[in-house]
Amino acid sequence: MSYRKEKMMSLAGVEVNALDRNGLQEQSRVLLNEKMHGICFSPYEGTQKPGDPVSEAQIRRKLALLQPYTKWIRVFSCTEGNEQIPVLAREYGFKTLVGAWLGDDLEKNEEEIKALVDLAHQGYVDVAAVGNEVMYRKELPEEELIDYIKRVKAALPEIPVGYVDAYYEFTNRPKITEVCDVILANCYPYWEGCGIDYSLLYMKQMYYQAQAAAPGKKVIITETGWPSEGESLGAAVPGYENALKYFINAQTWSQTEGIEMFYFAAFDESWKVAAEGAVGAYWGLWDQHEQLKF
Repeated sequence: MSYRKEKMMSLAGVEVNALDRNGLQEQSRVLLNEKMHGICFSPYEGTQKPGDPVSEAQIRRKLALLQPYTKWIRVFSCTEGNEQIPVLAREYGFKTLVGAWLGDDLEKNEEEIKALVDLAHQGYVDVAAVGNEVMYRKELPEEELIDYIKRVKAALPEIPVGYVDAYYEFTNRPKITEVCDVILANCYPYWEGCGIDYSLLYMKQMYYQAQAAAPGKKVIITETGWPSEGESLGAAVPGYENALKYFINAQTWSQTEGIEMFYFAAFDESWKVAAEGAVGAYWGLWDQHEQLKF
């Protein structure tokens, strides 16, 4: 390795390139045992996909598996069985970031908003997220999203309310940024083709850009991660060891600097292949059989 690359990795975090496969596994387990701030949670298993029924039993099994390793759970939807997750998460001692999934189906949006507000009034929501990347997907006009956020804020004056999207959207859409109590930023060096050796520095830059867009407001990283299998994207190469390197650097930074971060994701999910290609199925820390990868 060149001196320049060694120096960059030193600035980026743990000297992960000095660790062999066993060392990466061991350091990952150490960090996991110290408890992550948070993790993104979906209950789907096997061939299940959003919209399919999910059982209380499968949610409980997965939450019990995660209980020793994280303080917070992020939930993406409040309907189709997902409304059970925040309620059950409380039983297992988790704090919750709960999202209303919004899209171009206005009737469904109303169901999500109502369910989110109801869960919050019952005491199951610590941070409320109104929408997830709906601007990125171009499924709603900006003013309609702002109206949803304002409605939830008015209904939940004691709970921080925000919107989840890629970090740069908070620079590009200052009206949305202004109405949010908290900035919920997705930060993915992989999806921008960044090589693993510079990925932590790049994620920090993403985080600081979101901070700069919203002076005085808390920024929470609502998603970040690295796939353990799949296709390369520019200089970003998936793989088992790269996924461990990213996890180590991200969690070390989160724990050292007090960065509130939700890692993506708890479990591999096969349904994501349709939207993201083969790489979509391999973002979990646990595989589809609920076995920890390291």
